[in-house]
Amino acid sequence: MNVFKPRYFAGFFSILILLFPQSDLSAMQASRIDIVPPSMKIINERYHYSPAVRAGDTLYVAGQVGRDADMNVVIGKEAQLVQAFENLKTVLEAASADFDDVVEIVTYHTDMRDLALVVKVKDRYFTGRYPAWTGVGVTSLSTPGLEFEIKATAYLGK
Repeated sequence: MNVFKPRYFAGFFSILILLFPQSDLSAMQASRIDIVPPSMKIINERYHYSPAVRAGDTLYVAGQVGRDADMNVVIGKEAQLVQAFENLKTVLEAASADFDDVVEIVTYHTDMRDLALVVKVKDRYFTGRYPAWTGVGVTSLSTPGLEFEIKATAYLGK
């Protein structure tokens, strides 16, 4: 019994070509842009990831933490949160975006009792439009001493 039917296979690919002409595929591939602010180049080089990636009108921001440009963990919970939001701001600005463009954030906390502090600091940055927000409790983050991480998604379609 021959299950492979070449004429059906050819018909399937004809439909795909009609649905996704080459020009559309090229445009989709060309619309991915890695966002690496100059102050975060070391992250890209050392750890092999982009602080953000723009795909079409969507900006995906990797988790930002309370670490300075020299890769030192900032001391103090509030100071660490402020630094994480400042790092997020740096990435957004490198993509010609701002906090009003952010549609979702996910925050990771090593101690969920700090939620009130997170809200206090977050509200300094999100003053107009509020994103969807999920807070997740974790036992640890990527570097000893880190207590918070902020991951974001922004819509740049304006």
